[in-house]
Amino acid sequence: MNKELSLQQVTKVIGLASAKSTQTLAKEMALNAEPEGTLVLAEQQTAGRGRYERHFSSARGGIYFTLILRPYKPASCNASLSVRTGQAVAHTLSSLFGIRTKIKLPNDVLAWDPKARRWKKICGILIETAAGETTNYWVLVGVGININNRLPAALKETAVNLKQLIGMEADRELFLEKLLENFWKEYACWQVSCR
Repeated sequence: MNKELSLQQVTKVIGLASAKSTQTLAKEMALNAEPEGTLVLAEQQTAGRGRYERHFSSARGGIYFTLILRPYKPASCNASLSVRTGQAVAHTLSSLFGIRTKIKLPNDVLAWDPKARRWKKICGILIETAAGETTNYWVLVGVGININNRLPAALKETAVNLKQLIGMEADRELFLEKLLENFWKEYACWQVSCR
């Protein structure tokens, strides 16, 4: 993704052709005082992970990123940030492409696959934090979305990519720009509502 990202509140973009995990790299950066709004973005991940260290398939063609945030909110707010992030993804899919979506708590976004006539996973979200006694020092918001990436055969029944749903390759840069725009709106609402 070479296009310059003119996105509010993203203070720095680390764009990589490949990474083991954007989440792992962002965690190292957060520990080294990288500021809020740092976006770690990879074309593919060789060791992408989800909750409980589960493997997250991350072939070239998807969108894989982690945002470093420093909201200084109670750790009890973290679950609602995962939902807010899912809402941003769902809204982006529906507004740009008319995709029917729903959030599967706590951290997945599902899309309706009309050919299979069932809901399938299109996005996974991973929230990780370092917290003091009362507040978070930093929060990592990791997002992996199946856009144009090839899905492993083992996931064909349970996962779908955007390309399958719309019948053509999607513009990943446009999607990412709109998603981050939607995310910052959700993040602002979350900061106000979560105390």
